Amino acid sequence: MRPVLRGRRLRDPNMMDRLYELLEHDPLAYSAGSRFIQIIIGVIVLNVVAMVLASVPELDARFGALFEAITILSVIVFALEYLARLWTVAGHTPRKGSALSDRLGYLFSTLGLIDLMAFLPAAIVLAVGRHATLAALGVLPFFKLVRYSPAMRSLLAAVHAERRALIGCIVILTGAVLTFASLLYAIERDVQPDKLGTIPHAMWWAIVTLGTVGYGDVVPVTPLGKLISTFAIISGFAMIALPVAIISTAFAEEVKRRDFVVTWGMLARVPLFSHLAAAEIADIMRLLRARTVEQGEVLVRRGDVASSMYFITAGEVEIALPSQHVRLADGTFFGEIALLHKTKRSGTVTATRKTRLLVLDAQDFHALIARMPTLADHVHTTAKARLADSGDLAAAELAQAEKGGGGETS
Repeated sequence: MRPVLRGRRLRDPNMMDRLYELLEHDPLAYSAGSRFIQIIIGVIVLNVVAMVLASVPELDARFGALFEAITILSVIVFALEYLARLWTVAGHTPRKGSALSDRLGYLFSTLGLIDLMAFLPAAIVLAVGRHATLAALGVLPFFKLVRYSPAMRSLLAAVHAERRALIGCIVILTGAVLTFASLLYAIERDVQPDKLGTIPHAMWWAIVTLGTVGYGDVVPVTPLGKLISTFAIISGFAMIALPVAIISTAFAEEVKRRDFVVTWGMLARVPLFSHLAAAEIADIMRLLRARTVEQGEVLVRRGDVASSMYFITAGEVEIALPSQHVRLADGTFFGEIALLHKTKRSGTVTATRKTRLLVLDAQDFHALIARMPTLADHVHTTAKARLADSGDLAAAELAQAEKGGGGETS
């Protein structure tokens, strides 16, 4: 019976879904997905370091067997990950096509090719026995970090978005190289026939000059040639500044766009905002600050002045009240009662695991509920329910606040 049960589990779509979630999502630090990502990144770093050290003859002679073992381990891990991604991608693409088309799409995607090249060349080299070439392949697994690095993904997206402008820069640079190379060839071909006797030879000088490298292996000797070199050097600054400005601007825009999408997704997880229109959510986004707290970190303490309201988008916190402890998880919010009643914090809030929050400052909170009556009703209803249960504010402190006894609360 056991073999039959195992076969059913392998065909169980729920298992595929869970494995896909493990492989593709970007979870918090306490989850299994995060531990999986840490393992993969650790293997990547270990493999790259081993390949770099293997290029040193003394180290390779002493630890060659260890380096080879690390390579074999890396090939196995990357191959299994690749096969798992290939299997689970079926039915999880926006196109909603067949399983075959989904898998072919992954095979020929940029990330799919990176995943394949991370282990296939090394596996072939290990199979044929030419271990000396392994060091040259050590950089390939490094590109797998693109999948796990938002900064690298943003940079690639920025380059892709500005590809036409960058191609234009290349065309301009090519034209400048040809122009200055032709000029110097015409001026100095008779003076330095061995270095500038042909336009291809002069193009080498133009490239290193426009690139502001200036190796000094080819330099003009005539006054007119030196004058041309001066203009080439000045033009080189523009040749460098132009693509750098394009990429840096696009990168900054991509980071802003990604932060916008992330914040929008975090807002969508909060039921309080689920009924709002897109324009209203965009208005709220400008007021919220994203914050991440580690497990065991104290977010607010009892008796603190209430300055913010908090929305939990992922994770969990525990509120230690005088009479009880309350735990709040994804999609919930807290801190509104202290802002509404202008009292001090009634409890100490501690993260029970790594938690992502959206923070709304007191001034923005009052302005927001003033111009959004529906949202204000929801907040007031939730606050009354919590007060009835003594879940968010101690009864004694509430009584003190209602008597006008001073401070601001939670």
